[in-house]
Amino acid sequence: MVLNSLDKMIQLQKNTANIRNICVLAHVDHGNEEYLINLIDSPGHVDFSSEVSTAVRICDGCIIVVDAVEGVCPQTQAVLRQAWLENIRPVLVINKIDRLIVELKFTPQEAYSHLKNILEQINALTGTLFTSKVLEERAERETESQVNPNSEQGEQVYDWSTGLEDTDDSHLYFSPEQGNVVFTSAIDGWGFGIEHFARIYSQKIGIKKEVLMKTLWGDYYINMKAKKIMKGDQAKGKKPLFVQLILENIWSLYDAVLKKDKEKIDKIVTSLGLKIGAREARHSDPKVQINAICSQWLPISHAVLAMVCQKLPSPLDITAERVERLMCTGSQTFDSLPPETQALKAAFMKCGSEDTAPVIIFVSKMFAVDAKALPQNKPRPLTQEEIAQRRERARQRHAEKLAAAQGQAPLEPTQDGSALETCPKGDEPRGDEQQVENMTPKPVPQEENNQESFIAFARVFSGVARRGKKIFVLGPKYSPLEFLRRVPLGFSAPPDDLPPVPHMAYCALENLYLLMGRELEYLEEVPPGNVLGIGGLQDFVLKSATLCSLPSCPPFIPLNFEATPIVRVAIEPKHPSEMPQLVKGMKLLNQADPCVQILIQETGEHVLVTAGEVHLQRCLDDLKERFAKIHISVSEPIIPFRETITKPPKVDMVNEEIGKQQKVAVIHQMKEDQSKIPEGIQVDSDGLITITTPNKLATLSVRAMPLPEEVTQILEENSDLIRSVEQLTSSLNEGENTQLIHQKTQEKILEFKGKLEQHLTGRRWRNIVDQIWSFGPRKCGPNILVNKSEDFQNSVWTGPADKASKEASRYRDLGNSIVSGFQLATLSGPMCEEPLMGVCFVLEKWDLSKFEEQGASDLAKEGQEENGTCSGGNENQQLQDGCSEALEKRTSQKGDSPLTDCYGPFSGQLIATMKEACRYALQVKPQRLMAAMYTCEIMATGDVLGRVYAVLSKREGRVLQEEMKEGTDMFIIKAVLPVAESFGFADEIRKRTSGLASPQLVFSHWEIIPSDPFWVPTTEEEYLHFGEKADSENQARKYMNAVRKRKGLYVEEKIVEHAEKQRTLSKNK
Repeated sequence: MVLNSLDKMIQLQKNTANIRNICVLAHVDHGNEEYLINLIDSPGHVDFSSEVSTAVRICDGCIIVVDAVEGVCPQTQAVLRQAWLENIRPVLVINKIDRLIVELKFTPQEAYSHLKNILEQINALTGTLFTSKVLEERAERETESQVNPNSEQGEQVYDWSTGLEDTDDSHLYFSPEQGNVVFTSAIDGWGFGIEHFARIYSQKIGIKKEVLMKTLWGDYYINMKAKKIMKGDQAKGKKPLFVQLILENIWSLYDAVLKKDKEKIDKIVTSLGLKIGAREARHSDPKVQINAICSQWLPISHAVLAMVCQKLPSPLDITAERVERLMCTGSQTFDSLPPETQALKAAFMKCGSEDTAPVIIFVSKMFAVDAKALPQNKPRPLTQEEIAQRRERARQRHAEKLAAAQGQAPLEPTQDGSALETCPKGDEPRGDEQQVENMTPKPVPQEENNQESFIAFARVFSGVARRGKKIFVLGPKYSPLEFLRRVPLGFSAPPDDLPPVPHMAYCALENLYLLMGRELEYLEEVPPGNVLGIGGLQDFVLKSATLCSLPSCPPFIPLNFEATPIVRVAIEPKHPSEMPQLVKGMKLLNQADPCVQILIQETGEHVLVTAGEVHLQRCLDDLKERFAKIHISVSEPIIPFRETITKPPKVDMVNEEIGKQQKVAVIHQMKEDQSKIPEGIQVDSDGLITITTPNKLATLSVRAMPLPEEVTQILEENSDLIRSVEQLTSSLNEGENTQLIHQKTQEKILEFKGKLEQHLTGRRWRNIVDQIWSFGPRKCGPNILVNKSEDFQNSVWTGPADKASKEASRYRDLGNSIVSGFQLATLSGPMCEEPLMGVCFVLEKWDLSKFEEQGASDLAKEGQEENGTCSGGNENQQLQDGCSEALEKRTSQKGDSPLTDCYGPFSGQLIATMKEACRYALQVKPQRLMAAMYTCEIMATGDVLGRVYAVLSKREGRVLQEEMKEGTDMFIIKAVLPVAESFGFADEIRKRTSGLASPQLVFSHWEIIPSDPFWVPTTEEEYLHFGEKADSENQARKYMNAVRKRKGLYVEEKIVEHAEKQRTLSKNK
């Protein structure tokens, strides 16, 4: 029974135990109890998996829907992983079972085997996720036992499987006998769990319901003579109970209806005790008859919602593990949070509605609503009194008109006449006023119509959200520790007089709404555990935020998006005068979409970054029709690349080993390349670049080396940890207290360092991990700077080696310039100004002796001129120290080095020189482009496989595996495809295969393009194979030149390629 009365909803919201947040809002009367189910729907396309993430965060359970024909798709894996990561409990709905009967023509036995297979596949995925979690926990315990030497030696058993055997995982898997699987056909309106049939057959056959629950699914058959259920149906050639008692009945119903066997249909209907309307019974479409019978016999809503009420948890059942995970952002651990923050865990678990309970709300996304849809802007229904008043006024006006028409009004006595005159004069304005009142609200929505109103989609985790309540809005980067540092009174400080704290605002909850599908209803308060909409937060929340009545609450962990935003386009208005509308529209789009990113590049372009082609199209449509409401021009997609270097190749382009003759040619070619490097820069045979600053006072020697693939991957995966390492080092440099970094975080850092040491082995990488100075770009990227300079040791793990000496402090101050130069070099490489990836820069030598001499002599002269403080005295050491102190004072006063010559400040020269050194060090090595790659899963029938392969090979795709789906004629092809070649790929595949194949593209990894963008033929064989001009297209050069053209960089290409002969389009006669 579904009710939509607002009062009933508000009453049900107060009973937290009977709320089920699973993702249109329904009130369900289940048996004697009433439940409130918040059902949040999320799109199934892989491009919109960010919407799944926003829904999953505010739910306690989820329904995973799987197609009975297609089985497990890439998106099924993605949503299972998201549910697992958020610690929410899933239940399974296997839908479209009618297709097994009508399309695939399966027998009940074949359908049972097929369904069993699908269940096994889904459980295998769950098992993989569970195993990885158990092994992670076990590994953590191992490291803890190694840290604690008190633990007994006998306990350290290295058998990894033991953890899996001890842990109970039976509740995690989907199994019909547990009641967490429902079989449905939504189009025909039926669905069932095996409990429904167990209840029916326990009465008919006389076998206990509990026994039937365990045996209706599985290898069991029934011995009718003995009235016993036996095991091993297949061995004895018997039908399983599921086939015999359930599927055969459904199959026979479909068979009767599709064959239009009226007698059999009537018999089935009467035996089931159903009533079918005369219209449905006479209908020519069999689907209508099936729907009429099945929706009464096995109603889908009852089956699915009963499973939700019984199997999914209420907000009160939130696990401690989930609470801790939500409260720990980045590399923090729960134990490292302040005690007041840790105390909030109890409020989460209790989910209390007392006035003393802290109010904790999580906003998972902002969504735009047309202003006319808001309750305050809707036309209000008139009350009975207002209707009566209007009727009376209309009657009076009608009487006046009649009187005026008959000419009776002037003949009336003065008293009555005045009364009559005052009546229209007094009444008409009232009528007009009423009309004005009616008309005035209308222009307001029209004005507001142009601007979308934003509502925060949120969930109350603790306390009662009341309208007008003041609350803290905590951004994703807010830290309670930072609050304690800035507010001396701590968390008990009065909220109105707080100093500004980064990423924290204080505001009132303006409007609270109940989300009823597309409708919004006003609420005064919302109890804990409920999903709600909050109005008036658009100025405080960008995409997601945590709202709390106490500043001690940490922001929730950021949402985990499966899809990476990778597709970029530049946008501009058709008419330049409409630029302000575009900027405003893009801001609104950025707020409304959880996954989209908006950037303004250095060139001034407005760039939109989306998760894929479908997502991009949706964003552009929203921008044109809702947010900006202008015509826009969209560029070709901006493809992201990365630049890297590789080891020198051992074979040439025709797969011949590079011999001596070849080497001569290569050296000759290398000399040509090196001629591009300006004078005054020394290049060693092994690629060491030595460069001097423009004022000749400092010399840097830098070498570039390619990092192993595994190391690059580790650096990419641990970007959050690298950020905390950099924060730790900067606090060490500034001499701050580092106790704030918790022990577990330090353990993670040590583990990360150990991984790097494990992969960076060999003579070239000896001790290199300890000498890492910085990561880049943006101090957390997949490139490293190593400091091998003997004058100054600095490590990202420990900070500067020697803090005491004046020399070291000078090196440290200028060291920031070296790091900045490295950051700039890694942010834009020499090939096409794209970020670098997988490169290690080694600073071999850093000579500042001339700078020190010059500084000392300048100061000595100055000292002699002023008062001779530094002159005289035999102790050169004292002189030098005194002068260096004076030098430091002057530096700090001017904010500049003493040697601000025509080349600018010395620190700026060091930045520029370091950047140039890194770029030249890259250019003397074999450079390569890296392309972003999609993994592509295509489901296709056997007869269109050839066409799928043709489209893939045309677009530089590479097939990884191809397998046939059991029981169907469908093939699953797994391939990788460059993002650069993916635009229009889905449309082309559909066209070429007449819609029989559809791909799913998910960003996977970065891959080196093997061809050298600067390659030219040098040996005889290469000349013979590729021709003098190397006419065959070089993929890497094509990509590189396209990026350079887009960025307005110089492109080396011939405008006229074949000048010796005019080429015409007409065919030769």
